[in-house]
Amino acid sequence: MPRKKYIKAERSRKLEKEMLTCTLCGFCKSVCPCFEDDQWDPSVARGKVILAYGLSRKEIPVDESVVERLYQCTTCKDCERRCPSNIRVVDIVEAARADLVEAGCILPAHKKVIENVRKTKNPYGETRVVDFGLPVRKADIGYFVGCTARYRQPEIAEHTISLLTKLKVDFTLVNEVCCGTTLQRIGAKEKDYVRLMKANVDAAKKLGIKKMIFTCAGCVRMFKEQYPKYVDVPFEVEHLVQFLAKQDLKMRPFPKRITYHDPCHLGRHLGIYDEPRKVIQMIPEAKFVELAENKEAARCCGGGGGVRAADPKAAQRIASRRVKSASDIADIMVTACPFCVSNLRLGNELVKIDIEIKDIAVLVDELLVA
Repeated sequence: MPRKKYIKAERSRKLEKEMLTCTLCGFCKSVCPCFEDDQWDPSVARGKVILAYGLSRKEIPVDESVVERLYQCTTCKDCERRCPSNIRVVDIVEAARADLVEAGCILPAHKKVIENVRKTKNPYGETRVVDFGLPVRKADIGYFVGCTARYRQPEIAEHTISLLTKLKVDFTLVNEVCCGTTLQRIGAKEKDYVRLMKANVDAAKKLGIKKMIFTCAGCVRMFKEQYPKYVDVPFEVEHLVQFLAKQDLKMRPFPKRITYHDPCHLGRHLGIYDEPRKVIQMIPEAKFVELAENKEAARCCGGGGGVRAADPKAAQRIASRRVKSASDIADIMVTACPFCVSNLRLGNELVKIDIEIKDIAVLVDELLVA
């Protein structure tokens, strides 16, 4: 019989008081995308709190099932919205993950992601140079493309560059590396993502950037919430939807039903809800329709928190339910994050529903009158 393995769990231990606040009421079960997918209690917030507490008190040894369950979390934060005790579930999960990685207990998919970032400065392990035809130069405004838009959804970056050019914005791209959000979500060592933070801030400072614009919800949340904990950020941080909401956009008529999927890291994490809806409502003849679960209560696409990397089938199933909900009311589903676009499209490969899934940058640029 193999010897049981217990870990130090120093980060989790600091949150024990938070864990003990959990009353095990189970309200989190009604909103957790991972629990909805597999119906196992360890997959939901209260189950993960018990696991994290057990690890910190050395009452639960680490085995494959413990590691698997603690990584069944998209960090969507919907459980925190629903929690009557206001427990910081995401902090607990991420602390437990960091303890697991420190102890060498890591899923193969996430180990590969960490190795990729260390070697190539992006989680996809891409070594090719993607040229968007725009020079890196000094400017007041910078556009941070992000790894997913650069390597997996380049049309989002291309349309963003196009619409900013149409709006006559004086902007530049940045000599960027991965923002670090993927590493932090899966529990990688702090030094690995702080190194990325410093590189990105230094690159922006060299260009004299005063405002950085993002199209990725994960990237903007990282710069807004996490970067200031480790490095000085001497520029304004803004998602594209916030920037566009302040513009006088002249767009062609688009007589279709449009619904909007709130990315978790843009919505529940940063509270950015009104701006994307304002932009959509600027489109002539378009009919904006809300999903039943929207804004604070929006359901997760299923791809975040390392879930897509470790269990793509689960991420796909979760996304398919969101796509199905949208197809019941709309012709086109718009969101504001390349990773959400990618995962929602993956979900639609499962259900094969006739609905367009687009990033808001793409739709606005296609309709914008130059």
